[in-house]
Formats: sequence, C-alpha cells, structure tokens
Amino acid sequence: MRVKLGFGYVYARLSNLTSVAPSARLTVEVFAGRIRVFRSCGEYWMRRKLVVGNWKMHGRMASNTVLLNKVVAGVRDLKGADFAVCVPYPYLAQAQSMLQATNVAWGAQNLNQYEEGAFTGAVSPGMLSDFACRYVIIGHSERRGLFHESNDIASAKFDAALKAGMTPIFCVGETLAERDAGVTEQIVATQLDAVLDRAGTKGLAKAVVAYEPVWAIGTGKTASPVQAQAVHLFIRQRVAKQDSQVAQALCILYGGSVKAANAAELFAMPDIDGGLIGGAALIADDFIAICRAAQK
Repeated sequence: MRVKLGFGYVYARLSNLTSVAPSARLTVEVFAGRIRVFRSCGEYWMRRKLVVGNWKMHGRMASNTVLLNKVVAGVRDLKGADFAVCVPYPYLAQAQSMLQATNVAWGAQNLNQYEEGAFTGAVSPGMLSDFACRYVIIGHSERRGLFHESNDIASAKFDAALKAGMTPIFCVGETLAERDAGVTEQIVATQLDAVLDRAGTKGLAKAVVAYEPVWAIGTGKTASPVQAQAVHLFIRQRVAKQDSQVAQALCILYGGSVKAANAAELFAMPDIDGGLIGGAALIADDFIAICRAAQK
C-alpha cells in the first residue's frame, strides 16, 4: 500500500511496515490496528477501510454457499481493505469452514452479556468464540427498537465481547423524529458514552463504531455523504476529548443503506472508514462492488 503524505511516500502493510525516503525523519508504526505515521512536523493517520456484511435474518445453507463462494472469489485480490460477514447463528460453522483460508472474516450479529445461565435462546460470548468469530455486532438499531435493548444492555454486551477476544461493532444512530428534532448529536453521544463509561477509551480502541441513521435502514433512503461525515466527525471529536490517539485510529463505519452506487462517494469522506452493509450484502455482485469502492 502506497500513501502520499505530501512530503514523500510511505509503503506500509499491517504485517510488515516499512518507511521509504525521501524523509529520514519519518516513522511508521501500528496503534490499535491502524497505521500511524510520524514526522517532525506532526502526526498523520491512515485508517484501513472495513466493509462488513450484516445478513440479518436471511440465508439458507445452499444459498449461503453460492453467495460466499462468489464473495470470496470477488474480493480475493483486494488487498487494500478488510472484509467480513456477520451471519445468523446457525450458519457460523458454515462461514468458518468456507472463510477460514480467505481474506473474508466472519462474525455474529448479537450476543448475550452473560457467559452462561438460564437464558433460554441466548448465545454467550464463549459460544461465539468456539466458532472463532472475529466480529460481533452490538447495539444495532433493530435490537434497540424491536427487542428494547437499552444503552446499559448494549454497553454490557460490548464489554462481554471484548473480554471474549472479539471486536465489537458498536452501532449508534438516531431515528427520523430525533433528527427532525435536532437532537442527533445528543442521541449519538448518549449511546457512545454508555460504552466509554463502561469500557473506557482502551476498550473502544479494540472496537469498531458504526453510525446507522435509523431512518435510512431498509428504507431506500440514505444520509448524504456530507450528513454522514458530520456525524462521523462528531463521534471522533467526542472520543478525542478523552483520548486523541484512540479517536484518530478509531474505525467508524457508515451503516445507512450503502449501495454499490453510493459507496465510493461515502467512503471518500475523511471520517467514513467503510460500511456496515445490509441488503446489498445479500447480493454478491453488489457487495463485491462496495468492497472494491473501499480500497480505492
């Protein structure tokens, strides 16, 4: 990967970082999984893009095989971004089997905050770890709205995922009524603060945040790139009040009806680090196109 910083080029991979002339005062390192570049005049950041497919309650064994085979083939040569799919619980074994030797990671869409107990129908962090899940979605608007998960429950699940060694994808976002009322930042701040209060910035450094305007999920509507960027910047600035390094390294995804047609424009925004993809993740060609947009 070659990065132009205005005074020279940095060639870097997460597994083997190397800095190249012309600046002998250039240093490259990894902080919280993100590339960090130092020079005497200041500090520069590169955040590697991430695209995650959220299958929601979709899939069958046969159709999953077709979809995953197409996705794996379509992103095999894409080295400039990271990719993952979060599948329903019954298909974690299938995802693990089909993806473990690929550049597509897998994860779950939820977990229970308790490790074990009389919680009929629940799935614990340890159970997900048995399938080597890298990611788990926490606090999705559908969990908050349909299943009445509070900020306290969402933050407890976030903490449980971290303790199990997984990367939480923590979702925040406002409803249309809240946006129209002008309280978007208040809502997002309250949701984010629940995690910061419980896990601190050290916990957030090991996580991903996804901004998902509820009014743009499954409705065909999407926030404009400028609207989305404004909230992403707000999230980063709020974290920066506690830890600027964690804030700059934090991967913030956009999760409001990202499609092949709008992905490149959204991903071009400076604080949008990829996408949490819903419906388009179920269509191989669309998902692959979004993944390609992420590495441009």
